[in-house]
Amino acid sequence: MISEFGIVLLFFLLGAVFVGIAMVAASVVRPSKPNPIKNSTYECGEIPIGEPWIRFNVRFYVIALVFLLFDVEVVFLLPWAMVYKQLGWFAFIEMIIFVVILLAGFAYVWAKGDLDWEKPKPYIAKLEDLVVGKKKS
Repeated sequence: MISEFGIVLLFFLLGAVFVGIAMVAASVVRPSKPNPIKNSTYECGEIPIGEPWIRFNVRFYVIALVFLLFDVEVVFLLPWAMVYKQLGWFAFIEMIIFVVILLAGFAYVWAKGDLDWEKPKPYIAKLEDLVVGKKKS
């Protein structure tokens, strides 16, 4: 007799067989007429310029991580709000502390400038700028 795990395995195998049959049928039925326009990368109707293997600015990842961090943290507010009246004052004060810590983290990230998309370039003084009697041309 097949156990319950065996039935689950059987469903996975049956699903894999159906996917394999669909892939083979699609490769047999579909037309294959490659050309350079079809094989080019689609970038919102623009012609792609340069190599696709470029270095992305780290700000993409920093902003994404900050968003995920605060998004996941704020999700903890929903279960608390659902049972707010049953928890009492102690849970309310704990949640206020939690929100204050979140706001402190948000203020830190904001003050550090990690949420600014365009950071100003630093001004590097030249020797000519530091000489007192010299006129700028």
